Amino acid sequence: MQRRSFLKSSGLLALTQFLNMSTFSALQALGSELQHSKRMPVLFIGHGNPMNAITDNEFHKKWQELGKSLPRPQAILSISAHWTTDGTKVATTGHPKTIHDFGGFPKKLFDQQYPAPGSPELAKLTQELVTYSHIQGDDSWGLDHGTWSVLLPMYPMADIPVFQLSLNYDQPSSYHYEIGKQLSKLRDKGVLIIGSGNLVHNLYKVDWTGGNKVYDWAQEFDSKFTDWIKKGDHQSILNYQKILGNTAEMAHPTNEHLLPLFYILGLQQKGEEISFFNDQFDMASVSMRSLVIQG
Repeated sequence: MQRRSFLKSSGLLALTQFLNMSTFSALQALGSELQHSKRMPVLFIGHGNPMNAITDNEFHKKWQELGKSLPRPQAILSISAHWTTDGTKVATTGHPKTIHDFGGFPKKLFDQQYPAPGSPELAKLTQELVTYSHIQGDDSWGLDHGTWSVLLPMYPMADIPVFQLSLNYDQPSSYHYEIGKQLSKLRDKGVLIIGSGNLVHNLYKVDWTGGNKVYDWAQEFDSKFTDWIKKGDHQSILNYQKILGNTAEMAHPTNEHLLPLFYILGLQQKGEEISFFNDQFDMASVSMRSLVIQG
């Protein structure tokens, strides 16, 4: 190799090593700066109808109460049913857009904006923490309605950084659960982790009349999962499709609204308590049951 080429390649190698060390140092510094006196709770929220974001109903009111009663987070990581991808991705966007990923609703809902800042730094830290699978960075995603419809009532000022983690839909329940486990260190850095989906979600069977009926299979699935969650029987939860068979298929024709729950249960630490809220059904086939896990 000629001397000039050698020096050039050596210089590039040194620069690459320096940048890698600088990135690692920056992530270490970020981890040191984000201190919190108490481990943050984690939430699974049944978000249901997007209109809950702006409708003064019991679901909306409970979200408002949560924003006031929970410790104020330094950042929020949302794992929403409405961002499914090939592979698992984390949003690195500095200024995420508000995504109106629905149709047929009033203009007032489409007019809603949630201009919270993103957190590219925490997104990179998330990539470092998760070793179970490769987490890709994504600079195009914003905040879908599974995220902002809940955060709008909780934190209306939109002044807390928010970033999202996607769902790799092709992976089994255990995959999502194991990634959830590896996110636990974020809780000690003031990050509130929210899984946003629904415990039962079958839009094909929705009752648009607004009655109080609940399908037997929907009630059975909700009750069984609630019992497993209370007992800490995560093994049964991860094998729910085999155990519940047709009931599981009816409760989730596609299971993207259940997947966020696996992350949240993976985050549960020994001795932590679970409390439920919004434990009702909407339109007969959508369970709004939600939960808080905290020490």
